[in-house]
Amino acid sequence: MGNITVTRRSNLAWLLQRFLAKRIAQGEPAKGLEQAFAAALQISPSMLSQIKSSRPIGDKLARQIEALSAQPVGWLDEAHPEAISVPDETEERVVALVRAAWQRANAKQRREIRQWLASIASA
Repeated sequence: MGNITVTRRSNLAWLLQRFLAKRIAQGEPAKGLEQAFAAALQISPSMLSQIKSSRPIGDKLARQIEALSAQPVGWLDEAHPEAISVPDETEERVVALVRAAWQRANAKQRREIRQWLASIASA
């Protein structure tokens, strides 16, 4: 089965990515969506952050995540082809927007873009 900690974390990352893409496609701003995802899973944003970086997902929490994200029991424990990170349409639009902004930006604005991206990537 491989490393269940890595598998669960990867599957949770996919669920998060899907959640973000859906909400952003509906026109919601990206800010605060990770907290909304944590709330939907009935965990604190702090716990979500810990899980994303290093905290293992125990069996009880895994079943809770599955139930609250409409996945069958045991789904989080198995590798899924759909959980492999493949850019979707929303992601491609965001990348195109960032690229266009970068190309129009002066040196100061590019520095601000880099700092902003770094801050949300580490959040």
